[in-house]
Amino acid sequence: MMPRLAVLALVAASCVRVPPPTEIPAGQPSTVMLIEETAERETSQWASLREDIVIDTTQYDRTPHVVAFGETPVLQSEGASVRLYGDKEGLKGWSVDNVLLLELFDAAGNLRDRTAIGFTDGIDAGKEHVDLLGRQSFRFEAGEIDLTRFVPEHGAWKLRATVLDYYGVGHASDIWLRIEPRTGPPAFEKID
Repeated sequence: MMPRLAVLALVAASCVRVPPPTEIPAGQPSTVMLIEETAERETSQWASLREDIVIDTTQYDRTPHVVAFGETPVLQSEGASVRLYGDKEGLKGWSVDNVLLLELFDAAGNLRDRTAIGFTDGIDAGKEHVDLLGRQSFRFEAGEIDLTRFVPEHGAWKLRATVLDYYGVGHASDIWLRIEPRTGPPAFEKID
C-alpha cells in the first residue's frame, strides 16, 4: 500500500507546474511594463482597497486605495542591473502618488519580500514593517530606483506592483522594469 501512495504523491507533485523564467538574451537589455499610466483621480474615487496594508499616518485613512496593479512574468536577472524607468527605452523618469508597493515572489508564487517607493512615512503589511526604497518623493529620475539588491541575483523571481493612494489624489505614470547587463562592478559588494 505504501508504494502506491508514494507513486500517487509523485504524480500529484509532477502536475504542479512552475512557469519557466523569461530568459534575457545574453548582453541585451530587457524591459517589462509594471504599471500602465493611470489618470489622476481623487482618493475617494478609487473603490478598491488594499486592506492587508496599513499606512503610517494620523491625518488620513490608514487603509490605502488601489490606483493601479501590474505583475511581471517569472524572470531571471543573473547578476544584471534591475532598475525602474518611465519608458521602455530607459530614458524617462516616472511618477507615483502616493506609493508603489513591490512584492517579490519566487517562481512557485511564494511571497519573499516587500518594499515601497514613493511619498509615505511608513507601511505595514500585517505585523511586518515594509522597508522604503529610495528617497521620499512623487517623481523619480530614469533608473534612479535600483532594485538589483532587492531581487535575487540568481534564480527565478517575479514582481507584483501595486500603486497605493491614501489622501488627495492618486495617479501613476508608466513604470517599466528594465534588466540590463552590468557594465562595471556592482554598486554594492557584500563584505564578509
